[in-house]
Amino acid sequence: MDKNTPAIAAHKASIANSMAGNKAQWLEVFADDAVVQDPVGPSPFDPEGEGFKGKQRIAEFWDMMIGPNNLTIVPHKRIACGDNIVAVNMTVTNDMGEMKSVVEMVVIYEVNDVGKLSSLKAYWDLEALMEQMAG
Repeated sequence: MDKNTPAIAAHKASIANSMAGNKAQWLEVFADDAVVQDPVGPSPFDPEGEGFKGKQRIAEFWDMMIGPNNLTIVPHKRIACGDNIVAVNMTVTNDMGEMKSVVEMVVIYEVNDVGKLSSLKAYWDLEALMEQMAG
């Protein structure tokens, strides 16, 4: 059974608002100076691999990666690292009508002292996703 740490609460709020399409409520989970790296490292969405920093850039991330998609996010295991960090193994399914993609990932959520997400780092295989989209 999950402990209800601030990091786990922020994770749960993040995925619930992502699946519900609640952009404003999703953004409220983040600190003003938060960083989102999804995926971690360079990608077509973040060529420099530095992440989306600050709420304005995180809102842009939503508009590219979350808002246009029909996501189902299933956490399989949460590992609390104290109160402020949680590592989550999860599956994200994007149902886009005729196309469907499934991505396994590990996401590290870190919250500040008031429980707002300060860092979200998602580790997943971009090449595997591109192969699904092409096939």
